[in-house]
Amino acid sequence: MMILRIVKMEFKSESVSAFDALFKQVHAKIEAMPGCSRVQILKGIDNPCLRTTLSWWERPEDLEAYRRSELFGQVWPETKAMFQSSPVAWSTDWP
Repeated sequence: MMILRIVKMEFKSESVSAFDALFKQVHAKIEAMPGCSRVQILKGIDNPCLRTTLSWWERPEDLEAYRRSELFGQVWPETKAMFQSSPVAWSTDWP
């Protein structure tokens, strides 16, 4: 059984374009991480500053390895600096 990681993020209005560019830059690198089968981003309709990422992982250990990776260590601090509010993240089983 796979897991789905969901991360809902609200960005400062002046940072949305920068985040979208950053995500476009790292999307393929995240998908290339061991155990990652797919990554998607959703854009808010009612709130244009809202983004939600969906990533599918073969095992929880694969997600944790990504979260300890050099790539995550570079991308996450840059992303956090653009937040309007704290992100909300959770994982769920994916049949």
